[in-house]
Amino acid sequence: DVASVGATVNVILASVFAEGTTVIENAAREPHIVDLANFLNACGAKIEGQGSTVIRVQGVERLHGCEYAVMPDRIEAGTFLIAAGVTGGELLLKNCPINDMSAVVDKLRSAGMVIEETPEGVLAKCGENGLKGVKVNTRPHPGFPTDMQAQFMVLMCCAEGGSLMEENIFENRFMHVQELVRMGADIHVTGSSAMVSGGVKLMGAPVMASDLRAGAALVLAGLAAEGE
Repeated sequence: DVASVGATVNVILASVFAEGTTVIENAAREPHIVDLANFLNACGAKIEGQGSTVIRVQGVERLHGCEYAVMPDRIEAGTFLIAAGVTGGELLLKNCPINDMSAVVDKLRSAGMVIEETPEGVLAKCGENGLKGVKVNTRPHPGFPTDMQAQFMVLMCCAEGGSLMEENIFENRFMHVQELVRMGADIHVTGSSAMVSGGVKLMGAPVMASDLRAGAALVLAGLAAEGE
């Protein structure tokens, strides 16, 4: 009933060799699902509709090898852009899939970052007026990705004013909050919402990564923090 990246990927993989046609309705539309389908098609699969809410897979008997360039990772790219923000630095990010990152880039700009496309890559830095709090709601693609929520929360810790982070995809995706609080962050969680009071100075502390994105967020917090 709910569009799911993992479910869409697994059904695609399961249906490649299935007899007949498999129709996936309410399919997730993330760019890496399109990339997976394009790769499988290059190997001899028959998949169409990737990138839309309905994907059709005609089963085949076998696949063959191919050469394929995997797309750049938009979550990794977004994490690097935030690194420039939390450190007050400047970053030139090459091979950045900015066309697949509109929700993240729009929020970064709203928060006071300068994100510019140049012939060499994407240039990211803080604007002259510094960072400010914004409201973020995680949504399925093309909305703000849940996998950027933890990293963006660190940016909001470094911003002036309050911000609201609402997690609408995964339950218990605020495990990183208590770790950020160890570092001096001022964050209060109520249900699926986290209120961040920015402008505090983060301090080094022993922390634990509860999942991949939480770990990335804590690395960002470490870059912005005083101490070790």
